[in-house]
Amino acid sequence: MGNFCSFSISCDAIFSRCLNCTVAKTAYIRDLEKNLGVLQTDCRKLIEARNDVTRRVMIAEEQHEMKRLEQVQGWLSRVEAVGTEVEEIIKDSSQEIERLCLGGYCSRNCKSSYKFGKRVAEKLRAVATLKSEGDFKDVAERVLKDSVNEIPIDPMIVGMQSIFDKVWRCLGEKQVGIIGLHGTGGVGKTTLLTQINNNFCNEQNDFDVVIWVVVSKDQQVEKIQEEIGEKIGLSSESWKKKSLPRKAQDLLEVLRKKKFLLLLDDIWERVDLTEVGIPHPDPNNGSKIVFTTRFVEVCGQMEAHKHFRVEFLENEEAWKLFRSKVGEDTLKNHPNILELAKNVAKECGGLPLALITIGRAMAFKKTPGEWSYAIQVLQRSASEFQGMDKVYPRLKFTYDSLPNDKVRSCFLYCSLLPEDFIVRKEGLIDCWIGEGFLDEYEGIGARNQGYHFIGILLNACLLEEVSGVDDSVKMHDVIRDMALWIACKVEKEKENFLVHAGARLTEAPKADKWIGVRRISLMENQIENLSEVPTCPRLLTLFLNSNRLKTINNDFFQSMSSLKLLDLSVNPLTKLPSGISKLVSLQHLDLSWTQLEELPKDLKALVNLKCLNLDRTYHLRTIPRKLISEFSMLRVLRMFYCGDSILFGGNEFLVEELLCLEVLNVLSIDLRSNSALQNFFSSRKLHKLIDSLRLHRLENIKSLNVCSLATMKHLDTLDISDCEDLEEVKIDIICKVQEIREPHGFENLRSVFLVSCHKLRDLTWLILAPNLRSLSVLNCFDMEEIIDISKFGEVQKIMGNLNPFAKVNVFTLQVLPKLKSIHRNALSLPLLQKMNIFECPLLKKLPLDSSRAITNKREFIIRGDKDWWEELEWEDETTQNVFLPFFRSWR
Repeated sequence: MGNFCSFSISCDAIFSRCLNCTVAKTAYIRDLEKNLGVLQTDCRKLIEARNDVTRRVMIAEEQHEMKRLEQVQGWLSRVEAVGTEVEEIIKDSSQEIERLCLGGYCSRNCKSSYKFGKRVAEKLRAVATLKSEGDFKDVAERVLKDSVNEIPIDPMIVGMQSIFDKVWRCLGEKQVGIIGLHGTGGVGKTTLLTQINNNFCNEQNDFDVVIWVVVSKDQQVEKIQEEIGEKIGLSSESWKKKSLPRKAQDLLEVLRKKKFLLLLDDIWERVDLTEVGIPHPDPNNGSKIVFTTRFVEVCGQMEAHKHFRVEFLENEEAWKLFRSKVGEDTLKNHPNILELAKNVAKECGGLPLALITIGRAMAFKKTPGEWSYAIQVLQRSASEFQGMDKVYPRLKFTYDSLPNDKVRSCFLYCSLLPEDFIVRKEGLIDCWIGEGFLDEYEGIGARNQGYHFIGILLNACLLEEVSGVDDSVKMHDVIRDMALWIACKVEKEKENFLVHAGARLTEAPKADKWIGVRRISLMENQIENLSEVPTCPRLLTLFLNSNRLKTINNDFFQSMSSLKLLDLSVNPLTKLPSGISKLVSLQHLDLSWTQLEELPKDLKALVNLKCLNLDRTYHLRTIPRKLISEFSMLRVLRMFYCGDSILFGGNEFLVEELLCLEVLNVLSIDLRSNSALQNFFSSRKLHKLIDSLRLHRLENIKSLNVCSLATMKHLDTLDISDCEDLEEVKIDIICKVQEIREPHGFENLRSVFLVSCHKLRDLTWLILAPNLRSLSVLNCFDMEEIIDISKFGEVQKIMGNLNPFAKVNVFTLQVLPKLKSIHRNALSLPLLQKMNIFECPLLKKLPLDSSRAITNKREFIIRGDKDWWEELEWEDETTQNVFLPFFRSWR
């Protein structure tokens, strides 16, 4: 019975399946006529959709130089094939329709009608599928050219591999999106950027496209857009005619889908990425921008995540580059040429553009005479050398781009100084004030403007900071030569310089050479006498400093009625010529480091004097009463180490005269008596002006209060010497909170010098000088600690965390027989370069440890007696081993 039931169920299932199959096959016949109608309608709609897509593709290809997407091309091909098949079906349909009978439910040839009906149904489904697939948002894409185009270039300049490697590593850092390369014109920035571009031709990378754009001084957004567009397939004439905003939208639309590297060469000001249509690089999109510029401030404007200065080449690297351009045949042609060639290379100052230009010019100079002559020309007037007419104009672009004529005048002024001359910023600004280059408003404002101008020249790489020399700058040799070329040739009518600085002259140029000249520099020579009387009514500036001048003709200045600046400093002059009173236009007079014994009363005729420098006039015995107060226009008065002999009976009368100078804004002075000190401390006006202060041989003064010093907000240098009764510099807590905490009382104090203050026991007050750079303590016999730990703790409770000597470069401690410590704990001294320790026998431990080692180890040294060094105690052996290589014995 069970088997019978099973067989019965199987038969039913088979019957059901057969019935369904028969019904389905019958449907192909039954619905044939209806399906044919639907197929024709749907196929017509599909063809219309195909035509729309084809038209979009043609517009993209013809007008926008785009390439159709592969999926679109595949779809169009499938539509074409299906359309052909549907046409064949419609052609054959009439015969099959005639076979139908019984109202379309049956056929005279069921097999044929079934196959045809099935074919129609399948095509109907295929058409429906193609219709649903044909809704394309985009039908084409931009045609990208090769991802990287190699740019012709000479082999990489020797010495640039290091900075290339740094930039290359940055390109792999996720958080670094924008990189700036800045430096002087001709230093090799474009070469470096080109090398980065070309390296992508050989290195595997995941950038979709590397784009090179030369921006240049006449920065044009449209030009930048079109160069980028050319690279990413937007270059049709119709696209170029679009507005800048529309082009920016198109660029943004393409680039935001790409991982790109954009190389912008020679930008002079900020490029607005949004205005151009460039997506900002970020860690998510992985795109990068690298640019070159002559101005470091542009790196800030471009919000560069990293920036690198492309430096001049070191001597060895410069020589290799120069040698490669000259060629070995020339260098080996005569045994003397090699050494002469090295001297010629040095005249190029490490500037690749000059090394290449001069090297090529000397390639076939095969006699020592030709090379000697080349050195003479380069030293006397480099602009006359063959090929330099191509170098200087390129450098002059930076000069031309300076913001105004005042900054340009300040720049040219620096070329009056000798090659490699290091000048203090404050001294340069003093000169600019005397010349009238700076706006005279709000007192100290002119000095701030001077620092601003120096910043502009530093940012433009026209001046350089000097490593290890605080607040000083210098001008590179090639930049100086370019400046002299401008002043003496290009703008001769306006400037007209005569410069023989550092030329080893023993006599001044003949008087006829002075005619018509506006600025003369004869500094750093060996001139002893000025006997000839030149006629130069247009002369504005005369540098005679750093010579061997002993006598000047009394009539020497009689025909210099326009002279504004006279520098006689660093000369063994003992007396000024009487004719100096003829210089009624004089605004700047520098007599520092001379051996003058007195100032003549006739100097009162210099009523326009703005800057008078008497620093280091050790021999000066007499300054006539009321002479200083006659200089009513005086802005700057420097009298630091002025007259170590009796002056004004202790110079209390000088303080009274200073109070008469209403426009004075910078003062350096020595105070040598209690009354002068009290008069000075009682004047808030003088406190605001003081730049350098020396307290010398003050008697019966046992204590100084820090409050008296803390109000001197511009105090840069403090010298306390031979104050044998001075026992302490007190830190009054109440005063400290009121006068020092807000703002910091010694914010600008950078240099402190103490000598022969025998009763002083500590200098704890220096913890209130956060920007101190140099500390010298000599011959203070009772000095036990530089920082008293208990006093330090009291001050720190009020002031919060303090980091003593964090910016100190130089420590000098000499003849301190009781000194036991600088600070009992290790200090963070990242900027320390020199520690000079001599005759401090009880100083057994330095405030150093291995975890807070010196940052600049290349320049760091500790000098001292060998026996003292061997007896030093260290925190641990590791610390001792860290600092051992930096010790240098005095003997």
